[in-house]
Amino acid sequence: MDTDHSSERSQIAQRFGALVSQLAPAAGYDMTPGAGGRKALARDTGMSESAVGRMLTGLTLPMPNQFENLARVLNTDVRNLLVAAGVISREAWPDGAIPDVGSRSSQSPLSPEAYADSWGITDPVIRQTMVGSIEMAIRLQRAQDTEHAAATSGAP
Repeated sequence: MDTDHSSERSQIAQRFGALVSQLAPAAGYDMTPGAGGRKALARDTGMSESAVGRMLTGLTLPMPNQFENLARVLNTDVRNLLVAAGVISREAWPDGAIPDVGSRSSQSPLSPEAYADSWGITDPVIRQTMVGSIEMAIRLQRAQDTEHAAATSGAP
C-alpha cells in the first residue's frame, strides 16, 4: 500500500471537510452539535447523514455526483469544491483565472468564506482574519446605509 498517497488523500479529505465546515454556517446551516445543521445539509444535498458526518470530519470526500448539490447549498462555485478535493487544479479553470467575486449587484454574492476560497486563502488564521474583516465591513456598511436612509428620509 502506498502510504504517501494514502496520507495525501487523508490530508485532502481533512481540508475539504474544514472548507465545508466553514461554508455551511455562512449558508445558513447551524453546525453546533445537536442543532440539526448536519441533518439539514444531508437533506438538502441528497447525501446520507453518515456521509455528511464523514465528510465534515475529514474522513471521506463526497461522491462525484454530489459536488454540484453541495456547491449549490453552500453558495459556492463547484470549482472551489473540486479544487479543494484535489479533483482539478486551480490552473484547470479557463486561463487559470479565479471566477469573479460577486458584487452587490450580482444575484448571489460570495460569502466571506467563499471569497477566501476564491483567493486560495487556506491558512486557518489568515482565513479567520480575512473572514472577520469582511464580516465587520459588511456590518459597518449596513449601519452606514441605515444612517444615510434615516438622514435622507427626515427621520430622527
